[in-house]
Amino acid sequence: MTYSIATFAGGCFWCIEAAFNSLKGVDSAISGYTGGQTLNPSYDDICTGQTGHAEVVQVTFDESIITYQDLLAIFFTLHDATQLNRQGNDIGTQYRSAIFYHDKTQQQLAQQYIDALSKQSVFLAPIVTELEPLTQFYTAEAYHQGYYLKNPNQGYCAMVISPKFNKFKKHFHAKLKG
Repeated sequence: MTYSIATFAGGCFWCIEAAFNSLKGVDSAISGYTGGQTLNPSYDDICTGQTGHAEVVQVTFDESIITYQDLLAIFFTLHDATQLNRQGNDIGTQYRSAIFYHDKTQQQLAQQYIDALSKQSVFLAPIVTELEPLTQFYTAEAYHQGYYLKNPNQGYCAMVISPKFNKFKKHFHAKLKG
């Protein structure tokens, strides 16, 4: 098997990570940070909004089972790509919508996907998702990994993530692991 890697920022990483980890063809989805200037940032550093990093999920996937285009489609259903530097009540540049591409092909495919969504007026407002080359990825602290699936009844998880995650599972049922 040949694996590829994709990196997405769409607000809080707990929901995005849970969704990607539940897909056939995804070997792993890891919460982390990228896009900033601070070396080895911690969650506390990121929360200040001063490091320039975004909360991201790095997805390792088998393109013979799930394509990068599939991941793009899923990514754009998991968050609101029209909210600048926020997702709902999560406010700050660390919650921005961004795709951190790993190569020119990913950059082109992401741009084409955004252009198609815009042309079709899928969203009522303009898409603000940034396209940035991936620089350094930093894995988030261990307690963030698999957080939603381990803590579905935690307040934020129950109120914010569960509705999005359940909608995702219903919409992408055929792509879910057994």
